[in-house]
Amino acid sequence: MIKRSAIAGVAMMMTLIAAPAVRAETLADTLTAAYTNSGLLDQNRALLRAADENVAQSVAATLPVINWAMATNRTYNAAAQTSALQDTTSTTARISGSLTLYDGGANRLAIDSQKEIVLSTRQSLRGIEQDVLLRAVQAYMNVRREREFVELRQNNQRLITQELQAARDRFDVGEVTRTDVSLAQARLAGSQSLLAAAQGNLAQSIAEYTAAVGRVPSGSGAAAPAPVLQSVQDAKAFALRNHPAVLQVQHSVAAAELAVQRGEAALRPSLSLNSFVAVDDEWNESAQIGLSLGGPIYNGGAIASQIRQLQANRDASRAGLHLALLGVEQRVANAYAALQVARASAQASDQQVSAARIAFEGVREEASLGSRTTLDVLNAEQELLDAQANRIAADVDEVIASYSVLAAMGLLTAEHLQLPVQQYDVSAYYNLVNNSPVAASPQGEALDRVLEALSRD
Repeated sequence: MIKRSAIAGVAMMMTLIAAPAVRAETLADTLTAAYTNSGLLDQNRALLRAADENVAQSVAATLPVINWAMATNRTYNAAAQTSALQDTTSTTARISGSLTLYDGGANRLAIDSQKEIVLSTRQSLRGIEQDVLLRAVQAYMNVRREREFVELRQNNQRLITQELQAARDRFDVGEVTRTDVSLAQARLAGSQSLLAAAQGNLAQSIAEYTAAVGRVPSGSGAAAPAPVLQSVQDAKAFALRNHPAVLQVQHSVAAAELAVQRGEAALRPSLSLNSFVAVDDEWNESAQIGLSLGGPIYNGGAIASQIRQLQANRDASRAGLHLALLGVEQRVANAYAALQVARASAQASDQQVSAARIAFEGVREEASLGSRTTLDVLNAEQELLDAQANRIAADVDEVIASYSVLAAMGLLTAEHLQLPVQQYDVSAYYNLVNNSPVAASPQGEALDRVLEALSRD
């Protein structure tokens, strides 16, 4: 059996953990910290920069390619008549270049396809941002809920302790039996167990908050529900046009359609310009320039298979768009339903708390006059505790549901919430690389500085 002193020690430790700081942290503070500290956002921003580079590489395929090469060769020859060994050494330096003049539009289609993938990746990053902020809202509100639950359980334990002492006093004067004392003792033990469970839930909520926000929580301040559209139909219509999950798949479909066209372009001929300039160790110069034209005749059906594969991927993307639309519409409906339930529960809980408090005070007064038993008082106190817990949960659920509505509509972003953060510019890096600059150019040097700053961050 756990000793009462050990339980008190655990309760004291958990109370210190749960104690609020001097300045209460607002929900906006939490969202700002989550946006600033999120490693998941950093990861997906890097993936977006990688997608930007795919555009640069596609652009590079349309530009001239110039290479240099140097070769040194030593040749040994043995003459049959004289058996003499002769060796010669030759060195050649060569600069060659090539340029694709026509490829059936394959390179241009590759650029357009990669641009669509960049736009899709941007929407994916926006969706990740919503997930990060919604998780922060849930973590903040859950810490607040569990802290208030701990306070409720502590108050409950104090009240039951008072009732236990009152039952003992009445037992000493013969007003009640030992059964009343035992009932109060059982309720006290139960309240101690429930307090320990509430403190454990609080510790878990603090751990989740730390993981979601990037720092331990301080005292939680009041948090109001986010303003949302009154009409669920308007919210659905807005979400179908603006939700990142829908826009992401739309760009993926466009990229898949361009990929099919690029695959078909492989059946067309290609025309290239090729040239070189060379010089050997005796300064003999040679140069060549020419055109090469060619195309496929037979490749065992590989190109036809690739086209069919690209068409299948396009069809899968189209089906994914249909599923994304259905999923977004469902999320909006679910979020609004949860919000309505939370609002209704809050209104009912207000009435329940008021009635339960009046009932508890009345039963306790009647018990002091001998017309009510200890069990009646304990039951009335439990009803009040349950009502207060329901009210706290309803408040928390309403805030979470309101922000879930924003997320379902695609509006749970730092920009829409006007958070005081330095927002990540998704187009800044793309604008530096989209024309495929070389490393030695001013634009390439600017890129090096940007990447160095990002690596420090």
